[in-house]
Amino acid sequence: MIYAGKPVLHLNLKKQWFQMVSEEIKKEEYRDITPYWSRVFVDGKIKIKGKIYDPTNVFIQFSNGYSKSRPQNMFECKGLRVGCGKQEWGAELNRQYYILELGELTPF
Repeated sequence: MIYAGKPVLHLNLKKQWFQMVSEEIKKEEYRDITPYWSRVFVDGKIKIKGKIYDPTNVFIQFSNGYSKSRPQNMFECKGLRVGCGKQEWGAELNRQYYILELGELTPF
């Protein structure tokens, strides 16, 4: 999917995290460092449908659930890094994650 000329990374969230992201309380999203996510996040870039993009040229669409009527939100991506996340935002203490830095909530 392309939105406003930029590719979209689709991510599902549990209700608690979706609500915090939607209310712009949670400004980062964490993904475990696994072989799967290491294929999506490559050398500080994001791979979507076989193409590599700078994180600042990507939108992130969050969904809560899988039904057609599920709540969804779109955010600008401000960056991608590896580091420790915040426990109050779902990260485990002293654990490294891929961290997606979220920008503004974008109407779509």
